[in-house]
Amino acid sequence: MRSLVAKAELGTLVSVDSSGTDAYHAGELPDARSRRAAEARGMKLEHRARQVVAADFDRFDYLLAMDQNNLALLKKQSPRTSRARLALLRSFDVTAPLLAEVPDPYYGGPSGFDDVLDMVERACAGLLAHLQTEHALR
Repeated sequence: MRSLVAKAELGTLVSVDSSGTDAYHAGELPDARSRRAAEARGMKLEHRARQVVAADFDRFDYLLAMDQNNLALLKKQSPRTSRARLALLRSFDVTAPLLAEVPDPYYGGPSGFDDVLDMVERACAGLLAHLQTEHALR
């Protein structure tokens, strides 16, 4: 998403972050296989894992989950006063089935990381198009 935002020259208008609903890998880099798959596409994944915090529900307009379990956790954590939109990331991919999730490639083979990147790239392109239309970003 960061790469797409930068290419669209919207970096001053769109802030992108990544976090998890649990702190299992807090402070760690993404899985090496994920980093290799991204680097093969010209992207560097250098962020460190962190857990979602209450302030995220005020700081961000959208909090997107990879799967239904994490979406349910976000909904449970969301303060009543939050205006953040909670949704599945793939809901922004017009080619994805309804309620499609991004699978965890951790226990699969190396191609699983490429498959996940394909899904995420399509969803992020759809999300960017949504932001440009919905919020008149140019």
